Amino acid sequence: MIFITRRERFSAAHKLWNQNWSDEKNFSTFGKCANPNWHGHNYELFVTVKGSIDPDTGFVADLKEIGKILKEKVISKIDHKNLNLDCDFMKDVMTSTENLAVEIWNQIKSDMVTLGCELHCVKITETENQYVEYFG
Repeated sequence: MIFITRRERFSAAHKLWNQNWSDEKNFSTFGKCANPNWHGHNYELFVTVKGSIDPDTGFVADLKEIGKILKEKVISKIDHKNLNLDCDFMKDVMTSTENLAVEIWNQIKSDMVTLGCELHCVKITETENQYVEYFG
């Protein structure tokens, strides 16, 4: 079993806000991430797949094809967008980095199988001090 990772970058705005809570509880829980006028990040997305090496290509999967899938299914929907308002797969989902990783996984999992590999991990770096990894 071997692992290979593709990195993409995107910038997006969002707001962490629970509609069922008071303003005070939202601000207490989410701090400046609850800014009524949104806030943004320059994210890095790492998608790791695993599988066996194809003896004809030497690849687990063609990273160019993984890149195309990521751009079509994810990046085109979130780059320079508002995750709360513009992204179909984040509709009605709290836009935490944890939930974003899960929803990206859901968007691309079946496509990785068609490439002959298995999705292993979706990692999102939100700031230089924090990242999320989701293993499905």
